[in-house]
Amino acid sequence: MPVARKIMSQALLTVAPDAPLKEVAERMVSRDVGAALVTEGDRLVGIVTERDVLRAVARGIPDSTGVADLMTPDPETMEPDESTQHAATLMIHGGFRHLPIVEDDEIVGMLSIRDLMRVVLEDSAPRGA
Repeated sequence: MPVARKIMSQALLTVAPDAPLKEVAERMVSRDVGAALVTEGDRLVGIVTERDVLRAVARGIPDSTGVADLMTPDPETMEPDESTQHAATLMIHGGFRHLPIVEDDEIVGMLSIRDLMRVVLEDSAPRGA
């Protein structure tokens, strides 16, 4: 399997911890991403995902609530030259679908479970194709 650097997304959505839930959800939809990285300056402090937004809506949390109240703080990360197999292992065992990629304390990308599935299925075609 390739290393993370070869397949990671570099078009990242970053938000401040005090960004309102509604604003972050709108930005995630407009960018068509399933997660936003929560940063203070250049430092990764958390991640907020579609699942977090869904849970907030189900609990009736006000739209103005800052994402710091919903995010996963200090998320698991990985270096860009580590294998995608390692990324899959972290995601499956950790129960998450988005993995920030960090190099020398700088956020350089994101891997999603969908990215990993593309690697696994790159030589496959749907039925009838």
